[in-house]
Amino acid sequence: MPSSADVAASIAAAAADIERTVAGLARPVVLIDGRSGAGKTTLARLVATRLDATLLALDSLYPGWDGLAAGAEQVRAGVLLPRAEGRAGRWHRWDWAAERPAESHTVPAEGALVIEGSGVLTPASRALSDVQVWLESPEASRRRRALDRDGETYRPHWDRWAAQEEAHVRQHDPASLAGIVVAVP
Repeated sequence: MPSSADVAASIAAAAADIERTVAGLARPVVLIDGRSGAGKTTLARLVATRLDATLLALDSLYPGWDGLAAGAEQVRAGVLLPRAEGRAGRWHRWDWAAERPAESHTVPAEGALVIEGSGVLTPASRALSDVQVWLESPEASRRRRALDRDGETYRPHWDRWAAQEEAHVRQHDPASLAGIVVAVP
């Protein structure tokens, strides 16, 4: 298994690469995609801090355990498209306990925006963003990190979610859409 220092070094190097890529852009939109446990959230938090950006995590809005594609579409239609038109975007938080939509949130039209989540990088979302990132990581490492993070809550859903990620990869080939591909051990 890779060391946490090796993972941290990969994430830090990717954040620096993203920061260089968006230098000079007034309203950069950064999409960070990858399979569960690849390091998307860690990278997104670091980039959002460095850019003083709004951060949107798809985990907050996927409509349940079968909602990978629906969550990505909600972000494209409700956040990315309005923002590309110079308007604020909106999204609804998913209440995982009640299994229904909850309150809505506004994403400002101005400033940097970082969106992370499995499924976010598609041809349609790529056209509405400035920087596209794909995180690649071995399944064993990803699974260990994801289950360490989410424990028994996630364990029964791992295969179900992984099948949706695989469908996304087959349909959209997000690694080929990414301007930055990051190998996370």
